[in-house]
Amino acid sequence: MKQNIHPKYYSDCKVICACGNTFVTGSIIPEIKVEVCGACHPFYTGKEKFVDTEGRVERFQRKVEVARKAQEIKKVKVAEKVEKRQVATNVKSLKDLLKDAGR
Repeated sequence: MKQNIHPKYYSDCKVICACGNTFVTGSIIPEIKVEVCGACHPFYTGKEKFVDTEGRVERFQRKVEVARKAQEIKKVKVAEKVEKRQVATNVKSLKDLLKDAGR
């Protein structure tokens, strides 16, 4: 291996979570600050918790609302299209018209 090209490795890197939990791991950075850890993550705790960083939750909720409205509009358009097809299929062909006229 080449000498002097690898970063310094800290085997006692301290990880500090926003919830107050700390633990030690290995890294090339002496200290790491995180917002969510295994002690406070909703997947592990089973509690729903919003970690809002710069309005991301609100932005996501707006996107969900826009998608829901778009889905409703699409359902209406599909229903209109199906209705038009039904009206179009009620039009009789020339063969059917001649057959009905002969009765």
